[in-house]
Amino acid sequence: MRTLDDIYEEYDFLEGDERYRLLIELGRELEEMPGALKTDATLVRGCSAQVWVYPTGEDKALHFLADSNAAITKGIVALVIAAVQDRPAAEVAAMDVSAALSRFNLTAQLSSNRTQGVPNMIALVQEHAARIAAG
Repeated sequence: MRTLDDIYEEYDFLEGDERYRLLIELGRELEEMPGALKTDATLVRGCSAQVWVYPTGEDKALHFLADSNAAITKGIVALVIAAVQDRPAAEVAAMDVSAALSRFNLTAQLSSNRTQGVPNMIALVQEHAARIAAG
């Protein structure tokens, strides 16, 4: 998975529809999430599309699987995951993920329908991280 900095470098260079295509591409690059993990417990609430996030790995290197049934939303969750992927659980739990994503200015680029679930995606990732960090 690309780093958030690498993604932003490309994103910043692009405009309009090209940014949509980049988000769709990011979603396609996500690791496959097995259907068995797409449960009510891994479902992100408050998204216009269905989004699932599942933590794997361990306390020292938390790793997330994610998926969505909508291409743009899958790209957005890929951005959230890129911000936290393979970091220690305690770091993810304390991280200001919204600040890390703010340079993408998603609310200006995408409809409010597409971005309304971003805070819930971040909250679910951080709740998972906090639980794992606590042991």
